[in-house]
Amino acid sequence: MRFESPWWLLGLLLLPLVAWLRRRWGREAAFVYSSVGLVKGITTLSRSRAGAFLMGMRWVALVLVLVALARPQAGQGRAPVKASGVDIAVAFDLSGSMLAEDFELNGERVNRVEIAKDVLQTFIGQRPSDRFGLVVFASRAYIASPPTLDHDFLLRNLRRLEVLQESGTAIGSALATAVNRLRDLPSKSRIVVLMTDGQNNAGEIPPLTAADAAKALGVKVYTIGVGTQGTAPTPVGYDPFGNKVYRQMPVDIDEDVLREISDRTGGKYFRADSTRTLRAIYGEIDRLEKTEMETQRYATWEELMGYAAVPALALLVLELVLSNTVWRKLP
Repeated sequence: MRFESPWWLLGLLLLPLVAWLRRRWGREAAFVYSSVGLVKGITTLSRSRAGAFLMGMRWVALVLVLVALARPQAGQGRAPVKASGVDIAVAFDLSGSMLAEDFELNGERVNRVEIAKDVLQTFIGQRPSDRFGLVVFASRAYIASPPTLDHDFLLRNLRRLEVLQESGTAIGSALATAVNRLRDLPSKSRIVVLMTDGQNNAGEIPPLTAADAAKALGVKVYTIGVGTQGTAPTPVGYDPFGNKVYRQMPVDIDEDVLREISDRTGGKYFRADSTRTLRAIYGEIDRLEKTEMETQRYATWEELMGYAAVPALALLVLELVLSNTVWRKLP
């Protein structure tokens, strides 16, 4: 279901205001008579509810008219549309070292998790026709989102990610999990983007073994080493005044293994040592992975406005007939 012109529904918010204004300034039906004695016989009669019923019919009709103007539609079937044909699984390192604050965002120092989430969100927004999956890892790998075209769902999961309370970095397990999510997808191109700031020191699958599996399945792996050169300021607690206390920690990225993973699968290794270079890396991946294919999506829609417009018209006609016949009022 969807509304083609949903802004018409804003009119529903105005109806209570219109009803209030009508009651405040509306004129009651009345007639002029020359003597009170002429109406003594009708003073004991109860007030008819016909007017309220007719007015209720009119309000319901107005609501239905606004719904009809918003053009409710239902997906009618599948039709071929052009899509990118690229399925992407992102393996996102959430080990404790990702809390190092060696990047900047909007002029403020931020940790690696926050900058990676921000850049990845932009990357996803630039590829609306791609199917994305999300794997997070520390000492173990977890599926944060299966491959999906529902980018709203994907981005909600991405925004809530936090560093995992685990010790270790299982690069091989993360890569194997990401490749496994792409294995059975019918696409022209399948890629994994693996971001990490450390070395493989956990998990049961060696990184190069996972790379060989990716190569056998035709999955290309782009690897990104995240972190500045040398050391990085890492928060280790707070002082008595509530300010963060930092310690300079060595940046220890196994670039040789990451480069070998990419080389074996036909991808490319990148080193992201600043916000600018990380954005440029995703921009290059975006340029490198472009292809088109036909896919089936809900592309034809059945108009449902008649289900609201016809009852609205019927109510208006019925209200008009009743108000001019059996429930006619004076004047």
